[in-house]
Amino acid sequence: MTNTVTRPIPRSITSLISPGINSSILPSVPAAVSSMLERITPVILTYNEAHNIDRTLKQLTWAKRIVVIDSGSTDETLEILGNYPQVEHFQRSFDNHANQWNYGLQQVQTEWVLSLDADYCVSDELIAEMAQLSPFSPVNAYYARFKYCVFGQPLQATLLPPRAVLFRRDRATYITDGHTQLLEISGSTETLCGYIHHDDRKSLSRWIWAQDRYAILEAKKLRSTSAEQLSFGDRLRQYKVIAPFMILFYCLILHRGILDGWAGWYYAFQRVLAEILLSLHLLRD
Repeated sequence: MTNTVTRPIPRSITSLISPGINSSILPSVPAAVSSMLERITPVILTYNEAHNIDRTLKQLTWAKRIVVIDSGSTDETLEILGNYPQVEHFQRSFDNHANQWNYGLQQVQTEWVLSLDADYCVSDELIAEMAQLSPFSPVNAYYARFKYCVFGQPLQATLLPPRAVLFRRDRATYITDGHTQLLEISGSTETLCGYIHHDDRKSLSRWIWAQDRYAILEAKKLRSTSAEQLSFGDRLRQYKVIAPFMILFYCLILHRGILDGWAGWYYAFQRVLAEILLSLHLLRD
C-alpha cells in the first residue's frame, strides 16, 4: 500500500537544524528530535566521483556512520572519503546496481537507511524533516522529490520521479530494472516535502560514457519486456525516430525548461542525447 502524504516542517524544527546540519549543531537539538537521525545510516555507491562526493558528504555530517561502496575508483574519490572520519568504505567489483546496493544494505547496522547516489545533495529542509520523523512510525519507507541542478543551478522541473530514499533496512530489497535498480518495499510509504538536489558535475566525456552503458541496458530491457509490462514512458521510447524530439519538447515546453535559460537548454540537450543513444542501440538490432 502506498500512501502519499506531505507534512509541513514546523518552523521551530527548521530553525534548529536548517543552518547546515553538523556535529556542532546536533547537541543543541532535543533528544526526541535527533533520535531519528541517530537511527539512520546513509549508504552511497561510488566510482570516480571526485567531482561530486565532497558536496554530498558535507550534507551528511550529522550521521554517526556513513557506508560507501566503491567499485574501484582511480581518481581522488578515496582521498576525499578519508576526510570524513564517519565514512567506512568497502570495495566491491561492480556487476550491477541492484547487487551493489544490496551489498551496501548488508553493511548497515541501524534500522533505517538513507540511500543516496554520489551526486545527491540532501537539502537542509529534508534533513530537518527527517529529524522530526518518529522512528517508531508504522511507515516503512519515505520518498523524496528531486531538483535537478546544472552546475549548481536548480531547474524548475526534472524527469526524475520521486524515489524511496529513506527506509527500514529489513523491509527493502533492490532488484534490477534496465540500467538502474528498483527498491521493493513491503508496507506503507509516505512522501516527504523536502528535496534532494541531483547535481552531477562529472566531465561531459564521462557522462557520455555512462549514458552509452545505460542505453545498452535500457535497449535490452525494452526488447525483452512485453508492452503491457512497460511504463507509458518506456513505451514512448520504443518510437526510435521520434522519441528524441518528444523529449526535447517535453523538457523545454511541458516542463518549462526554456524558462531556466542556458541551464534548461543544457539539460534538454543531455536528455535528447541520451535518447539518441538509446535509439541508435535499438535501431542496430
